[in-house]
Amino acid sequence: MNRWLFAGLFCLAVSGCAVGPDYERPDIPVPTEFRGTAAEAASVADAGWWTLIEDPVLDALVREAIANNLDLAVATERIAEARARYRIVRADLIPEVGASGGQTSQRNSVLTDPARPGFDRASNNYDASVAVSWEIDLFGGNRRRSESAFASYLATEHGQRATLVTLVGDVASAYVTLRALDLQLEIARETVKANEEMVDYYRKRLAGGLSNRLEVDTAIANKARTAILVPQFEQQIASTENALSFLLGRVPGDIDRGAAIETFRRQPAVPPGLPAALLERRPDVLAAEQQLVAANADVGAARALFFPSLSVSGVLGAASGDAGDLFDEGTETSQLRTSVLAPIFQGGRLRANQAVAESRLEQAVLRYRATALNAYREVADAVVAVDKLGVVRTELQTGVDALEDASTLARARYQEGLSSYLEILNTDQQLLDQRLRLASTRGDELRSLVALYRALGGGWQEPGTP
Repeated sequence: MNRWLFAGLFCLAVSGCAVGPDYERPDIPVPTEFRGTAAEAASVADAGWWTLIEDPVLDALVREAIANNLDLAVATERIAEARARYRIVRADLIPEVGASGGQTSQRNSVLTDPARPGFDRASNNYDASVAVSWEIDLFGGNRRRSESAFASYLATEHGQRATLVTLVGDVASAYVTLRALDLQLEIARETVKANEEMVDYYRKRLAGGLSNRLEVDTAIANKARTAILVPQFEQQIASTENALSFLLGRVPGDIDRGAAIETFRRQPAVPPGLPAALLERRPDVLAAEQQLVAANADVGAARALFFPSLSVSGVLGAASGDAGDLFDEGTETSQLRTSVLAPIFQGGRLRANQAVAESRLEQAVLRYRATALNAYREVADAVVAVDKLGVVRTELQTGVDALEDASTLARARYQEGLSSYLEILNTDQQLLDQRLRLASTRGDELRSLVALYRALGGGWQEPGTP
């Protein structure tokens, strides 16, 4: 009889309905192509970022950051916490089983029954039992809570991947910035050295009566103006190294260098992939969607509280006055209890709880849509930046080449007495500014590639991973 009852309750629980809405992904407007690029299946995020730059030192720095970065370690621990929370909630779906045993000693008063033959004031009782309790999930409240906990767990996994993508992008960007600053410092030092030689040159001409004090003072001022750049770039380099050291989990210190920034590889075409695939690739979008799934399940859990709950508990055991015959025939005991609890009046608490869950669901929908639209915006921005900065770099290189020729011609004209020193000064200043801008733009262009990789949700992949 009892086993048929339990079997019936189990079937009822399994086939019971789960109140509340089932999850459906909200409609998100998807562009047919990323701005300025044709849609294609291939994406730059399908490959490791090192295929864009190909610097083994950067490769090693990224690996070190993944192994030692503290923010990534915290995000990884959040996964372990969320997984454990999911196991806690999931345990509500299955029966609880416990065991107990004990011994009771009792000493009675002689006045209790003094005339009874064989009256013994002292007595002992022994018992052992197994208890089973189960809340039948008739309306799916526990299933919805389990669904919510599992979605929250998946959200933390995607959050950890988002942290990873950000970390790899930050390391690559910082390294590119460092190499661009190295080039700018090199240009500044070369210019300072050339200006020092010019000061010596004009001092000698002044001593020989071939120049005047104005040319010497102007050369000295020009050298000083350029010399200021050296400590400025050195300070920026130190700050960038310190920031990169933090990402690597190190104390502040020097950072190894690899290839010069001028030799970093650039792809002639950078395919961003299909816009629709971005929703399945970006970890922050995936995390926002799982948070939406969790909020949707929480609405179902809140609605389930309006319905009755059914609990079944049973105890099977044995009791005896002698421990030696505790499990002999005839000592068994049993108890079965079925209880139903239905809410009648709680002062509006259940409706308010449901309103809270529904509001949080609407917030999650809005956050998901905002996250998805922001993802498309970031990709579009990065695609345009990669394209336009490439054009800027090309034009700056053309300008540098022309100014180098102009600087040579200005010196020749000065030697022939066809122009003043101011023509050399003006040309050299333009050349310095143009070379520094070119170095900075090289860094901007490479950082835009990193930004594109990050916007597309590209993550760390082992070399050779398709």
